[in-house]
Amino acid sequence: MLFMLMVLRYGVMKNPIGGGYLTIPVAINGTNPLEWINAVVPPAVQNPDSNSQVISTDILISGLFAGSNFSKEEQQALQTWNRLKNLLDHAQGLPNAGGAIKEAASAWNSLVSSIEEQRQGHANDSSRTKEKQCPHFLNKMDSTELGNSSYKLQVPCGLTQGSSITVFGIPNGLLGDFRIDLTGELLPGEPDPPIILHYNVRLHGDKITEDPVIVQNSWTVAKDWGEEERCPSPTPEKVNKVDELDQCNKNVGKNISQHYTASMHSHTSRRFSAAEGQSENQKYFPFKQGYPFVATLRVGSEGIQMTVDGKHITSFAFRETLEPWLVNEIKISGDLKLISVLASGLPTSEDSEHIIDLESLKASPISAQTSLDLLIGVFSTANNFKRRMAVRRTWMQYNAIRSNTTAVRFFVGLHKSQIVNEELWKEAQTYRDIQLMPFVDYYSLITWKSLATCIFGTEVVSAKFVMKTDDDAFVRVDEVLGSLKRINLAHGLLYGLINSDSKPHRNSDSKWYISPQEWSEANYPPWAHGPGYVISHDIAKTVYRKYREGHLKMFKLEDVAMGIWIADMKKEGLEVRYENEGRVYNEGCKDGYVVAHYQGPREMLCLWQKLQEGKGAKCCGDRR
Repeated sequence: MLFMLMVLRYGVMKNPIGGGYLTIPVAINGTNPLEWINAVVPPAVQNPDSNSQVISTDILISGLFAGSNFSKEEQQALQTWNRLKNLLDHAQGLPNAGGAIKEAASAWNSLVSSIEEQRQGHANDSSRTKEKQCPHFLNKMDSTELGNSSYKLQVPCGLTQGSSITVFGIPNGLLGDFRIDLTGELLPGEPDPPIILHYNVRLHGDKITEDPVIVQNSWTVAKDWGEEERCPSPTPEKVNKVDELDQCNKNVGKNISQHYTASMHSHTSRRFSAAEGQSENQKYFPFKQGYPFVATLRVGSEGIQMTVDGKHITSFAFRETLEPWLVNEIKISGDLKLISVLASGLPTSEDSEHIIDLESLKASPISAQTSLDLLIGVFSTANNFKRRMAVRRTWMQYNAIRSNTTAVRFFVGLHKSQIVNEELWKEAQTYRDIQLMPFVDYYSLITWKSLATCIFGTEVVSAKFVMKTDDDAFVRVDEVLGSLKRINLAHGLLYGLINSDSKPHRNSDSKWYISPQEWSEANYPPWAHGPGYVISHDIAKTVYRKYREGHLKMFKLEDVAMGIWIADMKKEGLEVRYENEGRVYNEGCKDGYVVAHYQGPREMLCLWQKLQEGKGAKCCGDRR
């Protein structure tokens, strides 16, 4: 009820960030597509002016589910859409749920308008080019000194796992301090955009220390600044790992011999030269005033890693609602001579017009009359174009899928970028295997995708079993079907890597943080790890029924949520069988896998090739 009283304010904001940008022109003519513009420090954002309109939330959200002039083929991407129109009634316990639906309403309105415009032939050349404006990389060379200003590089389609930002510069000025901020989109009425990562290098220390220090943090309007992560850490015994790498390299701030230090740096840096009159033992710090560095921020599966001159220095775990796909700008500021910046590995879609085997990649149409052995729901985010293409080219080519006894659908929320949403819509119409979700795709809301998968597997089609997996997981579909046949149980089944003794994370900055209010018990009921689990039709059907009746408890960890739902069904009399599958690997790959997680597009193609060549389920690369 409280949420329904909230209002959104829309208005035209006259350049609320008074700064320059690296922008991507509509037409690429062979010259450098980016223009360096010196930016000033952004002023505070003013509230929308008198031209703004106030629209009630219920009216705004009703627009998400209003009838649109879509063809039958176009509606294939919206087969669960209207069945999810009561999601707000199931928002309790899911962070940012209301905001994600409001943002989706705005994004959907823009997308529908764009679709209508193009359908009517009113789209001009620039808007058609805009659809393809997700560049693979952005770069700028030969910048000048920052001084008291800043540089901003717009990233139109966000970041994804594997994306990287490389900065080549020289700390200078009186202090040599500088900052790299990865920021999201500024929302109307908010003073500043969210900061996904604030990377602050303080060469002369701060109020806490006189020694050089790196401070990492995040910022949102709702939570303000989070808990600082400092390197070197004041509590090194409590340093956690992110993607199996330390939050802070243990050598930072330590006395290391000149010989050892020199071996860690190129001769160009000369950070620890005896000619400078320094003592034999120095405190190691990766940045030094007046000396060049090459620093790379790389997006991992759990957080962002920073390497300096080829050496890993810090890690920063993603925080709640602050995810890499949200990044739309890189801001570099402070006392730094910026020589170059390169953003690479950015999400970009393939041009279907140039795909030779396009027909073999399209999903076969299915309907409510289609009886399936297995429906596989793949959870994906809007700008993960490459991952979805890798899945289509590999394990979606299994005979069971091509013969229509098993179906695969990607469940994808909307993006805050219209460019990404337009690309996503075009992809959905091309391959017919995407189900759009009526909310913006925050990690904390993927439980809604579990619900949508159950709806699709029981209401859109009739599948004996429903499977959930991720777009970076390789699934041996034949082995899954073989295991289900061997188990020979059609009711009350949860099949996967079963965890029967897990506890909630109580660290408030953790991506998986669970407060005592969300889950008061010390342990969770048994659940199956998210990269690959299967439930029987009756469980999926009951999930949807409980949702319709308003009795489905939402929980932001979707795999644990399914375990909670099944435990409730068990209390109500359902006889449940927890079938453990040890060959589901939730953290990489091992030979003989049924499901291998954290597999990039290259690993996916390699795994499939080995299977096609008869080499068996052998792993590829170093993600083992």
